[in-house]
Amino acid sequence: MQKIVVTGASGFLGGCLLKYLTENKGFGEVVGTGRRTERKSEFERLSCRYQAGDLLDVDFCNSLLTGADAVVHCAALSAPWGKREEFVKANSTATLNLLNAARKAGVKTFVFISTPSIYYTSRHRFNVSESEPLPSKMVNEYAATKWEAEQQVLRQHSATFKTIALRPRAIIGAEDSVIFPRLLKAYESGRLKIIGNGQNTVDLTTVRNVIEAVVCALHAPAEAYGQAYNITNGEPVKLWEEINFLLQQLHLTPVTQRVPLGIADAFARWLELKAKWTDGPEPTLTRYGIGVLAHSLTMDISKARKLLNYHPVQTTREGIVEFIEWYRNQLP
Repeated sequence: MQKIVVTGASGFLGGCLLKYLTENKGFGEVVGTGRRTERKSEFERLSCRYQAGDLLDVDFCNSLLTGADAVVHCAALSAPWGKREEFVKANSTATLNLLNAARKAGVKTFVFISTPSIYYTSRHRFNVSESEPLPSKMVNEYAATKWEAEQQVLRQHSATFKTIALRPRAIIGAEDSVIFPRLLKAYESGRLKIIGNGQNTVDLTTVRNVIEAVVCALHAPAEAYGQAYNITNGEPVKLWEEINFLLQQLHLTPVTQRVPLGIADAFARWLELKAKWTDGPEPTLTRYGIGVLAHSLTMDISKARKLLNYHPVQTTREGIVEFIEWYRNQLP
């Protein structure tokens, strides 16, 4: 591949992927893009190419993909709360713009980073495969619009324009700006409590393993394209054991206080209704957030192992330690 374009490079996964592909010289020219400009100097110090721009701008998309062989589309509006029109623009419209520009530019491979949030059903689920029926209504607008975008991507697959979707579960590791930082913020404010019995089992995915899956997707055999794949570390863990391991490594007291799931869910429901009535910001608790902390969700990655030759290269604990080391370096 002579040129690979990585969208969402100003974010967590996209930035890590841009740096990895740039460092590994076998990928040729690698260009990252994002709407934010503050990381440009950081990328330049690492010899990474970065172009700031908006994927809602059709002309920018066309210019960005000129001469590209492959696109890895990481950009998205990822949040449990917000107005549908904002998610449609960021997740559905931007993806369609990028697909159109890719076909126009003669791009051969399009890798889409999707989400397993589409599986969420407010109950425990184990070993979920890609072929299982999806809920009739998605849990939030993020999941709904990412599902719409994934369908757009896979519908456009052809012999000359190979598309593929990856569904990585709960990405963690150095530079994580969402999962562990949110948990630590809740802890610092005294809001982090064990929801339910604290025995729920989940899959996590280190950013290094997601990068491994992307590399596998870029080099996949022809028959592997046109499909979606679950991506995880392949080692389900007890969520609250891992959260308390993180806290202990940061010399913080582990969480032991519990809140019954029914009470937490009812409180989150009230906060959501209040936010809707007042057109206010994202509630401090959402039913989806409660569900993520209380329910088990594990995913079957046998399809990715078989068709993509994907094999995790980093354990969950290694990813948590990687985050801790990075996080400590960010402290004043």
